[in-house]
Amino acid sequence: MRPPSPSIPEKEFLFSALKQGLRLDGREFFETRPVTLTFGPELGWVECSLGKTRVLAQVDAKMIKPPPERPFEGVISIHSEISPMASSEFELGRPSEEEVTITRMLDKVIRRSDVVDKESLCILAGQRVWHLRLNVHCLSDSGNLLDYVEVIGEEVTVHHPTSRAPIPLSLHHNLYCFTFAFFSDTSIHPVLDPNHLEQRLNGGLISIALNAHHELCVVQKSGGVPLEPADVLRIVNVAVQKAKDLDVIVESRLREDWEGRKVEVR
Repeated sequence: MRPPSPSIPEKEFLFSALKQGLRLDGREFFETRPVTLTFGPELGWVECSLGKTRVLAQVDAKMIKPPPERPFEGVISIHSEISPMASSEFELGRPSEEEVTITRMLDKVIRRSDVVDKESLCILAGQRVWHLRLNVHCLSDSGNLLDYVEVIGEEVTVHHPTSRAPIPLSLHHNLYCFTFAFFSDTSIHPVLDPNHLEQRLNGGLISIALNAHHELCVVQKSGGVPLEPADVLRIVNVAVQKAKDLDVIVESRLREDWEGRKVEVR
């Protein structure tokens, strides 16, 4: 059973605070919650925290025969799951609208935007390629949810990471997604990274995926609040700066984790 909608006092309290330039958690309108990345002991495992919202992402790989129309490219599939453990709003075995939206956005950001160099996943043209499966599990919803190969002839050998240094995926660029919430009352300022209550009371969301080089890849809007072109440009400019800041954090954590794994292999 889905929980009741926010009460009238909750709505009035939130909207009154926003009209006074205040958010309930003390953030500025265009301020995100702290980002934390925790890498697991095994490759392909990372937990990302955005405030109290926690998501676990896991990547596994297997070798398959490529489809005949794309014999030189690997395959990427994406699956997301939001269980009742994350929030009482979600039901086991019933994909929610939010879960479908997250999966579609991930598909656009990762698969359709060609973030991963799919040709680098080719092991033996027309015979063997990597199939990467990304599983995203939402552990806690507090708002704003979104091995190594050697080829000899036609023989393929997979090496364990403890015996041969892993090779990172070939990525064309890093994409970052930022979600802004708008409200039906246009006198209320839009907010970045809405918390749980802000997300439930919004009149529309717009998610922007871009990299740190100002390259806009995906824009996805939901909800009925109309936006002027100037409003869209303004939040895109905010997202550009946020992408730069987040890229510094992510690259730093990736280097730290990678250096630690190289020491383990030695």
